[in-house]
Amino acid sequence: MIWIWLGLVVVVGLPLLVAMALAGLYVYLHVRYMSFIMRVFQEKPLFIIPRGQPADDAEDVHFRTTDGLNLRGCYLHGRGERRRGVILFGLEFGSNRWSCADYCNYLLDSGFDVFAFESRGQGDSDVQAGYEPLQWLTDFEVRDYQAALDYLKGREDADPRGVGFFGISKGAGAGLVAAAQNDYVRCFVTDGMFATYSTMVPYMRKWIAIVSDRYVLQKVLPLWYYGLLVNPALRRMGAKNSCGYPHLEHSLPKLAPRPLLMIHGGGDTYIKPQMAKRLFALVNTAKELWIVDKAKHNQALQVAGDEYRRRVLAFFEAHLVTEALEPVHAATPLSGPHTVRRERVTALSTADAQTHR
Repeated sequence: MIWIWLGLVVVVGLPLLVAMALAGLYVYLHVRYMSFIMRVFQEKPLFIIPRGQPADDAEDVHFRTTDGLNLRGCYLHGRGERRRGVILFGLEFGSNRWSCADYCNYLLDSGFDVFAFESRGQGDSDVQAGYEPLQWLTDFEVRDYQAALDYLKGREDADPRGVGFFGISKGAGAGLVAAAQNDYVRCFVTDGMFATYSTMVPYMRKWIAIVSDRYVLQKVLPLWYYGLLVNPALRRMGAKNSCGYPHLEHSLPKLAPRPLLMIHGGGDTYIKPQMAKRLFALVNTAKELWIVDKAKHNQALQVAGDEYRRRVLAFFEAHLVTEALEPVHAATPLSGPHTVRRERVTALSTADAQTHR
């Protein structure tokens, strides 16, 4: 009988001891390393951010968010007699609205309209009081993309069929989170897309290894255990910035049945291809993942060149263009919060642009 009791103690007690040890270790990690994680989380990435120049034939667009901020955008008309579709372009962190040209000139040549805008605190758009944008997606950026979609719906020449989406890095994530609940977006192309949680968890081990020489913390603990620290860190950051950090992972399954072309750099050392593949696995619709060999973060276009343009154009031609192409018609005049002042803009020098802001 005593052996039975000893067996029960081992069977019941050992898991309990393990659970208590893991709980105690979690408290230790939280107390010892959370401030360090927060500090690293707020550092800006070190990579070149593209800056475009104003186009003479673009519409200079102003539109407002639901919380009253004025955002700036540019609407570029496709070059052709008939419009083949409208594409909302999602900018990468820190770039201006004119940087969309390098990614979209061939789309304009093929008859697609392109609309790009600057989220709050970026470029010439209004600044959110107390909020400094970083590379991490917040619900502020999602709110801005929702306002952009409302603006496109409210244009006099709005396409009743809906729009396509083409997003880079942070802009890709923001656009997809907004579009997950908005079927006005018909298809998606992303380049360098990343999610906050899926990016932070693998880096937790590296960050802690910088300030700790404890081997067990660096190698033995599984990644999911480090993940337990992510949400508390995001809650602290949210409280500091008065915002939330949405999980792109929750939005990706909601894209169905709309198709996705996901592009990622095979040489990306910031958002590694393995991270992209984990996100790609969450998408349960028609999808394609193209890993561009040797391309760094957001450098797939520079590496792949014509093949990049060919694939993106073919995707939008297959999923955004309908057989019966209609000329652009003017609808009812705009009114309310989405009223837009349209004007032709001339090229500005860097100094003029800063003054204009």
